[in-house]
Amino acid sequence: MRILLVRTDRLGDVILTLPMLPLLRKRFPNAHITLLLKKYTADLVEGNSYADELLLYDDGQQLIPFSEMLNTIRRKGFDVAIVVHPTPRLAWLMFRAGIPLRIGTGYRYYSLLFNRRVYEHRKYARRHELEYNLNLLKELDCPIQGEPEFYINIPPDVQEKMDMLLSSLGIDQEKEVIVIHPGSGGSAKEWPPEYFGRLAARFQSERGSQILVTGAKGEERKVSEVLIGSKGKAIPLVGRLSLKELSAVAKRANLFISNSTGPLHIAVAVGTPVVSMFPQITAMSAARWGPYTKRKRVLVPDKPVGCKECERRKDLPCACMMSISVDEVYESACSLLAEYNEKEIVSHG
Repeated sequence: MRILLVRTDRLGDVILTLPMLPLLRKRFPNAHITLLLKKYTADLVEGNSYADELLLYDDGQQLIPFSEMLNTIRRKGFDVAIVVHPTPRLAWLMFRAGIPLRIGTGYRYYSLLFNRRVYEHRKYARRHELEYNLNLLKELDCPIQGEPEFYINIPPDVQEKMDMLLSSLGIDQEKEVIVIHPGSGGSAKEWPPEYFGRLAARFQSERGSQILVTGAKGEERKVSEVLIGSKGKAIPLVGRLSLKELSAVAKRANLFISNSTGPLHIAVAVGTPVVSMFPQITAMSAARWGPYTKRKRVLVPDKPVGCKECERRKDLPCACMMSISVDEVYESACSLLAEYNEKEIVSHG
């Protein structure tokens, strides 16, 4: 059997799709499993032992032309396509390619192009995104019991390179290392960068924590505001890391703190405890997009879902997110660190 798993949107979405791969492999051990995704997320999935092949949906700038993409998919001779996040173009591609079994949502006008339809409205956030993804596998009689398995392959040379980088920056990995990621890539309302800066300063003064501030290209201003709040003691890594390198850095941290963002899910995938701030708005909520781990603290504004305060203050940061105090986040983080460190001590006897 040749299976095509399609997820061509953002980083966090792709990470929350990865647990589908080991389940497919267990159910179909001899299948050839291919992932169709965008180029910028491919770095993270490269080397995944559960996938046989990666197909790129774009060249880093533009989508691969329809006819070229169609010819590639036809040539691969797929038996099954699982379209996790559908678009009209993707649905039409799978249909035109003549893939015999096409699994997708039943709630879009183009759903007639799928011949196995799943009727779940994701917008109501009655489940987590990962659980919606896994439910698609039921159409293949694929069991989905057990803890989801994330897998990100971090090659030894990448981990060694990042360990050397941290050492060159004066980071002592025997002491507490905290990664702060203030951006969200525009995916959600954000806790303000100046709050992250005050939080960093408190960690440094009260716990002696070493703070790394990460961010993608274009998030330099937010990282700069965090550095100002930390009185220049935090170490910036904005725009310097590939996704694999960010994974390696996150793996070495004691804690990862962020808004709702793809790198948050990277931290979860590599086993690092996380603290995150999420808006209460249903479409952006932690119920659907939160960190899928037990090693977490999630803080949400004590505001109604239909709050309009932010609309009246468009020139200012989100009032709802600003209602989450630095004290709340700090205390939650310290609680999680104490719990995690205690478990580590017990586990090592």
